[in-house]
Amino acid sequence: QVQLVESGGGRVQPGGSLRLSCAASGSIFSINAMGWYRQAPGKERELVAHITSGSRTNYVNSVTGRFIISRDNGKNTVYLQMNSLKPEDTAVYYCNADVVAIVGLTERYLEVWGQGTLVTVSA
Repeated sequence: QVQLVESGGGRVQPGGSLRLSCAASGSIFSINAMGWYRQAPGKERELVAHITSGSRTNYVNSVTGRFIISRDNGKNTVYLQMNSLKPEDTAVYYCNADVVAIVGLTERYLEVWGQGTLVTVSA
């Protein structure tokens, strides 16, 4: 019904930058909060950045001042600009969205996840 497709991952040297994108598609009435999570090898998934429908943002302490989350509501897309990347930022990054989906003649609240995109920070 609703899909999130991420792009923009890859390998970058320490100090470099990457921009992740996540586009939502399907039978969408509206999207509330959106966020980026990451999971490093051997670690639990953690929230990296979060943005509300009104574009209020919050970040995990370790990325504050380096990462910027933004969204384009007209395109149902959320972005994560990652600057001054460090080796400890290496992880699979997942997009997440709280979606109001159209199901038949009704609306249904869904939490949707993307498939993940790998970010590797290494010299």
